Amino acid sequence: MQKSDGMNYAPEFSGESKKVVGKDDFRFSVIGLKHGHVFAMTNGLLEAGATLVSVHDDDAGLVEMFCRRYPGVVVADGEEGILNDDSIQLVVSAALPCMRAALGIRVMEAGKDYFCDKPGALTLFDVERVRAVCSATKRKYMVYFGERIHVEGAVFAEEEIRKGRIGRVLHVTILAPHRLNAGSRPDWFFDPGRNGSVLCDIGSHQIEQFLTYTANEDARITHAYEANYANPDHPEFSDYGECTVLGRNGATGIIRVDWFTPDGLSAWGDGRVFIIGTEGTIEIRKYVDIAQNDASDCVYIVDGGGEHVYHEHGRTGFPFFPAFVLDSLNRTETVMSQEHVFTSMRLAVEASLLAAGERS
Repeated sequence: MQKSDGMNYAPEFSGESKKVVGKDDFRFSVIGLKHGHVFAMTNGLLEAGATLVSVHDDDAGLVEMFCRRYPGVVVADGEEGILNDDSIQLVVSAALPCMRAALGIRVMEAGKDYFCDKPGALTLFDVERVRAVCSATKRKYMVYFGERIHVEGAVFAEEEIRKGRIGRVLHVTILAPHRLNAGSRPDWFFDPGRNGSVLCDIGSHQIEQFLTYTANEDARITHAYEANYANPDHPEFSDYGECTVLGRNGATGIIRVDWFTPDGLSAWGDGRVFIIGTEGTIEIRKYVDIAQNDASDCVYIVDGGGEHVYHEHGRTGFPFFPAFVLDSLNRTETVMSQEHVFTSMRLAVEASLLAAGERS
């Protein structure tokens, strides 16, 4: 699995996958291949036992690449060919970010659940439109917050927090640098109208993590800032962003996202999370433990019993995917509530709007 390019980073569990359904018990199709996260989303569902049926995108080259990756998938005759297929229970999408909300509405109105790459929406208007249709159709609108659900170290840390290992979580600091790889990025990537700003895009991962680790149902963005420090050829693009968050329960958060991963780093970003609790602390070194080894998913915990380090790669797995499949089949919300998804989406947009106001 390549680790140098975050756009095409597609984790696969190296242990024994937990399949919760048999062949054709849960069938999904893909509409939209514009972001490489679609491979990660597809991998996770296949590992849970879901059956990939068909794919559609208006770019024949992307479709060909997807078919090489997943032999046997059927190339659908347009979007309607998938939406009108009553055997499909879920549609997965990494369409252009600015098109994800509208596509999700069409999917839900067709009686199917929807699983899209982040960000799930770029405007507050779209968040509310999606919320209304989701409520009316009783379908699911799930977002791929991969920097938590697809990182074994992050999953392990959440499990330990839920056990009460470090007491009540008071504060979370998240550092999320990414490698730009500007030459390989499509034009839409640099356009906030089509991709969202840095806080709406990769910041959505971090806001969702804050809500999860602090057990918050809602929060407020108290400060947000974005800047373009090193990309004058794309003046509307923000290569740096930061925000602070105040949770409803009083927990606080600091988030920094940027596109300044040094060329010498072995991974696409040195993502780290620092969590302070009343009885301990946690540090997650997600993708690399710099200058030590090539290990990922390293978790450092200090509690009443001492200092501990855990290497979770290949051990914890990705429980989101089997749980989500079962939630879709059983109409439950064990893995993530729909309200949690919408709150994460809304706060990411609000952070972007606040930053735009401070920048203007």
